Amino acid sequence: MDNNSIAEISKTKLPGLYEILSSLESVCIAYSGGVDSTFLLKVARDVLKENVLAVTATSPTYPEHELKEAIGLARGIGVRHLIISSNELDIPGFSENNTDRCYYCKHELFQRLKKEAEKYRIKNIADGSNLDDTKDYRPGRRAAKELGVRSPLCEAGLTKSDIRYLSSELGLSTWNKPSLACLSSRIPYYETITEEKLKKIEKAEAFLRRLGFTQFRVRHHNGLARLEFIPEEMPLLNNTELRLSIDAVLKDLGFSYVAVDLLGYRTGSMNEAIKRYED
Repeated sequence: MDNNSIAEISKTKLPGLYEILSSLESVCIAYSGGVDSTFLLKVARDVLKENVLAVTATSPTYPEHELKEAIGLARGIGVRHLIISSNELDIPGFSENNTDRCYYCKHELFQRLKKEAEKYRIKNIADGSNLDDTKDYRPGRRAAKELGVRSPLCEAGLTKSDIRYLSSELGLSTWNKPSLACLSSRIPYYETITEEKLKKIEKAEAFLRRLGFTQFRVRHHNGLARLEFIPEEMPLLNNTELRLSIDAVLKDLGFSYVAVDLLGYRTGSMNEAIKRYED
């Protein structure tokens, strides 16, 4: 990050975020434990003190290790942290997995958060969306708009790289944490989402994480596992023993074939097929 970018963050974007949060008076934050929501939670706590509530929804689409990490992070920040149970598979329209899948999920989540906010007499709901999120296909943003959910990071003009930089400055361990996305995002649109598929993906990704891979995805294409790795970690696959181990474990989990995507890891890769499906 160059000096001009750092200056803009310090002189304009960060003060703007403080001002936005201060105007909210109290806020309930949809908290996943990821880079964005952790940074938002920390700054909100600094600005609004005890008038902040973090809410995390557990579900089959949310990996268990992420929940454990979110609990620890919220405790370290020193905020009230509420954990609610949710199951997107019970939401009408979600399991069918059309291109509006995220809308159904976020609409249900934000409705649940509004109820919790009312219970705790909190005036506003917020999520961790940043400016970069406006550049990708994000139907969940429509749900946020419909239900009056604020996105302070986006409103302040903060990008993902800005948030990582500021998180590092604040000493947050999440500053270099790999990007998160719900497990449903690993399943192509129009292929039915089931708990069995989600569990298979979660176990496969947990195995790759234990091997030392950091940023990756296991995309579930019926019987095929399409693996996306960042370019820096692809050379690890030159190790024949490691490669055969990955193949064996994923086939034991139920995949018939295991393939590596030559383009590597990228956010929203499933969105690349939307136009083809809808043409």
